[in-house]
Amino acid sequence: MSQTALNLTAISVFIMTLSALLGPLINLSPAIPAIATFTILGIATFDSFSLQGKGGIILLDWIAGFSPQHRDRIIHHEAGHFLVAYLLGIPVTGYTLSAWEAWRQGQSGQGGVAFDDGELVSQLEQGKISTQALERYCTICMAGIAAETLVFERAEGGTDDKSKLATIFKVLGFSESVCQQKQRFHVLQAKTLLQDNWLSYEALVQAIGQKAAIADCQKAIADAQVAVSQ
Repeated sequence: MSQTALNLTAISVFIMTLSALLGPLINLSPAIPAIATFTILGIATFDSFSLQGKGGIILLDWIAGFSPQHRDRIIHHEAGHFLVAYLLGIPVTGYTLSAWEAWRQGQSGQGGVAFDDGELVSQLEQGKISTQALERYCTICMAGIAAETLVFERAEGGTDDKSKLATIFKVLGFSESVCQQKQRFHVLQAKTLLQDNWLSYEALVQAIGQKAAIADCQKAIADAQVAVSQ
């Protein structure tokens, strides 16, 4: 069972437990929590076998989306990816801020920044990768975690980012301990880039928060860079 399905199951157990405790106090019919529980379990089962977990991810992300703090973290996280990719010369092709937006665009996971990684994919398919390509990709991948850490002191997102890097390092024959070391190193690299371009980062956060087009986000970065240089 996927982690998403497990989360939905945990929610259903919580509903049943809560209803058992509070139901008699508020005269709640036992049928109501039972129906809700069976519905959630049905969604979890259908999602696991038919949607490969995507439906559950969208549901849980939708629930989390009611929190302004959650949305704010996502914006800052994705702005980190976006800006570091821009600074390293990797074209950003799009971004999403929710699992629903990602699903509509044919992307997996809870959303994120899409960029042109053709060079990396091509080199991996050939069984070799240049140090420069790997370094750039790793720094971009860890930039979301770096951004959250700088703004909120700790990162809540980034599980998918770490998983992507772990997969690449495994293909390249690196051990798990080396992978973890490289992740920490590239978080520091991304932090440095963000701190050195902080006005651009803040301008980009504002643009992404308004769901600006890619061109407008790039203009916000460039305008901030000009302002700093003057």
